[in-house]
Amino acid sequence: MTGRGATEPRAAARRFDPDQGSTGGGSTVTFTGTGLGGATAVRFGDKPATITGNSATSVSVVPPSGAGVVEATVITPGGTSGPLPFHYIPPPVVVDVSPASGPVAGGSTITMAGRNLGTAESVDFGGTVVTPTVVDDSQVTVLTPATAAGTVPLVVTTRGGIAEASYGFVDPPTVTAFSPPSGLPAGGTLVSITGTNLSTPTGVTFDGLPATFAVLSDTQIAALAPAHELGTAAIVVTTTGGSDAAPGVFVYVV
Repeated sequence: MTGRGATEPRAAARRFDPDQGSTGGGSTVTFTGTGLGGATAVRFGDKPATITGNSATSVSVVPPSGAGVVEATVITPGGTSGPLPFHYIPPPVVVDVSPASGPVAGGSTITMAGRNLGTAESVDFGGTVVTPTVVDDSQVTVLTPATAAGTVPLVVTTRGGIAEASYGFVDPPTVTAFSPPSGLPAGGTLVSITGTNLSTPTGVTFDGLPATFAVLSDTQIAALAPAHELGTAAIVVTTTGGSDAAPGVFVYVV
């Protein structure tokens, strides 16, 4: 029946929540309005939804699969409600996480880039769930939680589904020694820096001046001392896990 019934109130679905969902369907949607009691069917476009709850003022359903924007209607003995637009959201895709690792203490902002991320609701770091900030449909940012060292699965949940990546939590570096202890002011001295947790460096500085460096292992970095005036310079190694200064100072001598 599509018109006003003799004794039944006319169906009027005023709104529903959420008004978007996965192309695969499956998420609960609740219509609210008047005259919704005894709903016999709810349709999303030309597909029926599964009714899971019903009262005079609401109908809860599980939408079918679909794509794009479709008209959702509620059919009752009193008629068919006016259509409401339902937006099907394609599943998200994450193609890059930057930076790919950070300190075990958390507090780092990372950016996830990909597609269909505009409805991101949560990001799960190996069991610790945080709320992301949506930049646009291709990018979200999130503040990392504190977690033990190691690589954890990274799961982004949107209205369209989930996307998985990974993220590494790194212990802070410790610099224990460097050799040789001195070099020329013109720079270019090859300095071996040793310590622990050195495999994810983002910078090596001599008195704040950036040096060219190469990772040899988790316990050794080779750096070319930059040009510097005569005197001393503190060597600082920064990794995705934090920063540490070498004991002693590098001396620039003639």
